[in-house]
Amino acid sequence: MRFYTALINEKEEVLVAFREGGRAYRLKKLAALAPALAVKDMEEIIRRWSVLRGPLEAMSRSEDVLTAAAGELNELALSAPLPRPRQDVICLGINYEEHAEEADKFSSADFGGQRPATIYFSKRVNEAVAPGAFIASHAPLVDSLDYECELAVILGRDCYGVSEAEALDYVFGYTILNDVSARNLQTRHKQWYLGKSLDGFTPMGPCIVTADEIGDPQALTIESYVNGEVRQHSNTKFMLQTVAGAIAELSAGLTLQAGTVIATGTPAGVGMGFDPPRFLRAGDVVDCYVEKIGHLINRVS
Repeated sequence: MRFYTALINEKEEVLVAFREGGRAYRLKKLAALAPALAVKDMEEIIRRWSVLRGPLEAMSRSEDVLTAAAGELNELALSAPLPRPRQDVICLGINYEEHAEEADKFSSADFGGQRPATIYFSKRVNEAVAPGAFIASHAPLVDSLDYECELAVILGRDCYGVSEAEALDYVFGYTILNDVSARNLQTRHKQWYLGKSLDGFTPMGPCIVTADEIGDPQALTIESYVNGEVRQHSNTKFMLQTVAGAIAELSAGLTLQAGTVIATGTPAGVGMGFDPPRFLRAGDVVDCYVEKIGHLINRVS
C-alpha cells in the first residue's frame, strides 16, 4: 500500500492507494465502511497499523465499492507524507563508498579519513517540504546549496535492543528524502547539524510505501536529476551500512519510537562531487527517484 498526506479543504488528510499507479482513497471517507479508519494523521496510521492493516487489505480486494472515497492524485495538493516528524530525522553519513571518495576530494579536512564505523547525525525538520514545493535557497547565507537523494525508512513500532535479523520487522514503510545541504555551513562549523537543518531543507515524499510492497530495501535503484540531467545513479545494494544493520546498531542503546525517520545516505553524484562543484541555483528542478516509490520533485526558490 501507498500512503499520502494531502491538503483537502485546507485540512491535512491521509489517503491510501492499493497499488502503484492506482487510485487514492480518502481514509476519512473509508471510515464510513470501517470506523477504525477514522484517523487524524499519518502518525496514527503508523502506530495503529496492526489494527488498520486488515480492514484496508479487505478493501483492496473490493475497490469497486470505494468510488465515493476516491481522489485523483494529480488534482490534489500533496504534503510531505509526514509533514512534521515528531523527532529529528536520523541520518547516515558517507554511506556509499563512491560518495565517500567524492566528499574527500571536495574537502579532505571535513570528509576525509578512516571511517571504521557508521557515521550518524541528526537533521532538524520543523516542517518537511511537500512534493512540488520549493527548496529554500537561503541566499546569501548559503552559497553552496546541494542535493542528496536518499531512501528513508519509517519505523512502525518502538524498538530497543533489536537484532539485525529481526530489524526489518520493525519497519512500517519507506519514502524518499532529499537531504538538502549547505556545504559552506557544513564545513564551517565542523559538524553537520546546522548545514543540514535550515528551514526548507527536507523534501520528503511523494508517499510512504509499506514494507511488504518494497521487499528487500537493499535492491533498489536510486537516482537524482537536476533540470533533467542525471546526476546520481546507483543502487541501495551499495550501502556500506544496511537498513537492518542501522536499526540494530542504533537500537542497541537507544529507543527508536514508531514514526522515527532514518535517512540512509546518498550515492555519488552530488553537486560537491563535480570539478568544479555544481551547486544548485534558483530555479533549478531537482528530481529524486527511488525504485518502487517514485519521484520526489522540487524547485529551488
